Amino acid sequence: MKVLLIGGGGRTHVFAWKLAQSNLCDQLFIAPGNAGTASLGTNLNIDFMDFDAVKESVLREKINFVIIGPEAPLVAGIVDFFRDDPALRSIPVLGPDHQAALLEGSKSFAKSFMMRHHIPTARYLEVQADNLEEGYQFLKSLQPPYVLKADGLAFGKGVLIIDQLEEAHQELKAMLEGKFGEASKKVVIEEFLDGVEFSVFALTDGRNYLLLPEAKDYKRIMDGDQGLNTGGMGSVSPVPFYRGSFKEKVEKEIVIPTIEGLKKDGMHYTGFVFFGLIKVNGDPYVIEYNCRMGDPEAQSVIPRIEEDIMPLLLNAAQMKLKPKSVKITDQTACSIVAVSGGYPGDYEKGKNIRGMDRNNQLVFQAGTKQTDDGEIVTNGGRVLAVTALHDNPRKACEEALEAVKKIDFDGIFFRKDIGRDILEMF
Repeated sequence: MKVLLIGGGGRTHVFAWKLAQSNLCDQLFIAPGNAGTASLGTNLNIDFMDFDAVKESVLREKINFVIIGPEAPLVAGIVDFFRDDPALRSIPVLGPDHQAALLEGSKSFAKSFMMRHHIPTARYLEVQADNLEEGYQFLKSLQPPYVLKADGLAFGKGVLIIDQLEEAHQELKAMLEGKFGEASKKVVIEEFLDGVEFSVFALTDGRNYLLLPEAKDYKRIMDGDQGLNTGGMGSVSPVPFYRGSFKEKVEKEIVIPTIEGLKKDGMHYTGFVFFGLIKVNGDPYVIEYNCRMGDPEAQSVIPRIEEDIMPLLLNAAQMKLKPKSVKITDQTACSIVAVSGGYPGDYEKGKNIRGMDRNNQLVFQAGTKQTDDGEIVTNGGRVLAVTALHDNPRKACEEALEAVKKIDFDGIFFRKDIGRDILEMF
């Protein structure tokens, strides 16, 4: 079977690594991929937001199965494009259509979905320019800190957590005036929930689902969860408190009502449901949905899956998924992301990367490219992630840190405390 994997970041590399191990995958294409995926399949130098270019590649290479990695093409309707094109509609595509992808693409859409299906989440208010005063009054009714979320896709930068009411007023107005472009023409104000955040992942065909390993990621740039928000500085799986009765509560109160809600609302949803959750006083609440696997969560989740994922993904795409337990290792996976100097602000590209072959841990590339003379250089903010697995959770975190220290490029930066906060929970 010829498989096309859409994406170019670290999540794409870890999926390519896993798919390349499958006997069902005869030939793997990645669009556009990166320097890491080039060793696992054939990179296609196309813009995945150019659906006509994707179509041309699919037909030229006689692709049998398409897996969509990032959220942007899903929200833009790439699945609808395949479904509506006579030349493409017979090809299985893993991913929700445009309407279903709004669970990630629109915070207000996701909130109304949760309210409609009685899924626990924080109190909220949708605000646009014409009800700004109502927004101010809602902020006044809340206890600080105040949470402001751009309604649309802002690629990890559209959420503000503010301590002072006056500053929250100012930022709300700035967001509505275009601080995050079109994404913040509508803003969702949320009640702040104080607890421990974690993520749960399900693979679904829109009717049935399989639970995958859970993870905890780290968004802030600095140790101790300080500094600016990023796309993710690392992740750990499993999460030690996600077990027993609490795990059952998550499945009963959140996962099952979500899948049932997709069915009741008549959504076409195949692929991954990312549940961004928070544990508050023993109860789970949904912070957000994503319509794809997480990044960098995939770098610790996928290596813990001990079976071929190709049949699972194909069955989900063809709406033939059978409920079962996925075979998962008991080992802990710790993944540490190395980023370019200056990230998440301005950063330079083209820095030579040295030392990726100096250790025996998994290295998943993200913002990389290969030069004409064969050198691998930086090509993004998040450059790569190093993942270590070990029976001992502390050893997994220590070995990941030791491994990432062996890699070097000008301006390299990484957190040194990934996983440290949950080690005492094991």
